[in-house]
Amino acid sequence: MKIPMTVQGAEMLRAELNELKSVKRPQIIQAIADAREHGDLKENAEYHAAREAQSFCEGRIQDIEGKLGNAQIIDVSSMPNNGKVIFGATVTILNLDTEEEVSYRIVGDDEADIKKNLISVNSPIARGLIGKEQDDVVTINTPKGMVEFEITAVQYL
Repeated sequence: MKIPMTVQGAEMLRAELNELKSVKRPQIIQAIADAREHGDLKENAEYHAAREAQSFCEGRIQDIEGKLGNAQIIDVSSMPNNGKVIFGATVTILNLDTEEEVSYRIVGDDEADIKKNLISVNSPIARGLIGKEQDDVVTINTPKGMVEFEITAVQYL
């Protein structure tokens, strides 16, 4: 199954993968070698910590390689903007109750970061917005209950 991912999300994963392979992995291998020199491995905390770090690192490398291998990279900036909310779009919505306006970018699960206004395509807000168009009013089930939003802008950045 293909996993949707923005160009930026794929670049972020590639950078993490490069860091793990070229920096972390050699550091861990060196830590294991250093710990081995301390003798008895049964009670060698540094050795066991390094082996655990190695296991985590290798697992994350496999995880990222799997995600990139199954990624369907979507570059919305190369698509004509027809005002429709699609994966990768940046959507500005106006809460009709509070008059609060906020912009979200709809991204893949791995890229989601609410602090950066990046929401997962599988989140309730994104599911309520996908397929709608600029100037539509949508009702979305939020943690605070049903809320009406007006889509004030749709950008393909």
